[in-house]
Amino acid sequence: MDTNALRHFLAVADEGDWSRAANAEHVSRATIQASVASLEAELDEKLVVEDENGALTLTAPALAFRGPARARVAAAPAPTPKAGGKAKASKGRGRAPIVKGQPKPYPKRQGR
Repeated sequence: MDTNALRHFLAVADEGDWSRAANAEHVSRATIQASVASLEAELDEKLVVEDENGALTLTAPALAFRGPARARVAAAPAPTPKAGGKAKASKGRGRAPIVKGQPKPYPKRQGR
């Protein structure tokens, strides 16, 4: 069982809404729904039921599964933070801004 799917299920169980759960987990709503769907397929149980107004309710198997899910998430190692973005090269001081009506602050490039 995937720890991320368990965390996403617990977020839905705590928040009671797909969007609030997605915001709490810092992922998209589609990711939360896909995680819960994969967990439902793996367990062969319906965990979350959505009514016509969009309100979510947990089924009886989901209420029973919350405790073991919390224990498994707590026992799992903490997720490693993702590495930062691409390193930026130092560009030096950069060019001075061009002011209209003033001579260019850098030498003109030679044409061919």
